[in-house]
Amino acid sequence: MAEEISSKVFEAHPMNGGDGPNSYAKNSIYQRRVVDIAKELMNKAILEKLDIDMSNTFYIADLGCSVGPNTFYSVENILETVRSKYQIQGQKSQISEFQVFFNDHAENDFNMLFKSLPQNRQYFAVGVPGSFHDRLFPNASIHIVHCSYAIQWLSRVPEAVVDSSSSAWNKGRIHYSNSTDEVIRAYETQCSEDMECFLHSRAQEIVYGGLIILTIPGRPDGTPHSLSQANMTLQFLGSCLMDMAEKGDVSEEKVDSFNIPMYTMSPQELKAAVERNGCFSIEIMSELPHQSITNTISLSQLLASHLRAGMEGIVKQHFGEDIIDELFDLYQNKCEENASIFKLGKSLSFLAVLRRIAD
Repeated sequence: MAEEISSKVFEAHPMNGGDGPNSYAKNSIYQRRVVDIAKELMNKAILEKLDIDMSNTFYIADLGCSVGPNTFYSVENILETVRSKYQIQGQKSQISEFQVFFNDHAENDFNMLFKSLPQNRQYFAVGVPGSFHDRLFPNASIHIVHCSYAIQWLSRVPEAVVDSSSSAWNKGRIHYSNSTDEVIRAYETQCSEDMECFLHSRAQEIVYGGLIILTIPGRPDGTPHSLSQANMTLQFLGSCLMDMAEKGDVSEEKVDSFNIPMYTMSPQELKAAVERNGCFSIEIMSELPHQSITNTISLSQLLASHLRAGMEGIVKQHFGEDIIDELFDLYQNKCEENASIFKLGKSLSFLAVLRRIAD
């Protein structure tokens, strides 16, 4: 099994590390608000749906943790709710310790993560490098898996979309959402395969009665991919790169060979994946209320800063560092120019809580 796991290769595109002005740590306000909004539903799920044989140590895994601070808020909330659950049941004494596994790709800035760990934390912390599309933990070892705003990343770009001889070649675009039906199907297939791997791996790792808690940037059921606000942000980025290609700042061939491995799922697609897997029951599938973040900066500034924190690494890897400032300046301008179009898009964040059931 260990050899099988280590032989698999996954694309890794970590968020910006460190704590500088363009870091993920300083530009993940929106993701933090989603965690806050989901908190009440998540607590309810833990209190009512977690059904495990207790041991002295409780094991929590946060998948796609990045560099903080959002992962620490989530973990602390889970820990406090688990304590409350067993205190209510008169079993508090059965939990003596908590172990938290922080997972992300090996290229993640784990140094920043560990430097930022809360000093007063009441758990043991471990870093676990690796893709969550594969096995990460021993059989039946985890009680709660949490994954927030990370499952939209695919394990890889579908091969066909960068193959110039394929009918799914995504020439002139960097994403599937405003592309041909062939490209869309290639991304849909990749997402389906990745979710199969994700759920299969978690089914082996989570104890019976344990939970997977997912917060997902998605699109409403039935909404065309091109009308998803999350997808529109990537369409604008692709448009900026094509503008730069027309000016000669980047080569058009470079743009043609660049695709972002990200897919915006609908609740129905997740439900279908869970049903195909057959190892989990869906305890909660709920749309989260939309919340505005702040009025101190414009929407275009917020979009540009958040997208740069998440995408700078993958752009730099493909195009080099020299274009970064110009690209995201263009992107902010593009968002301002297309604000009315962007507002016509459909936005959705949803919470899914899955419980491991007997085979």
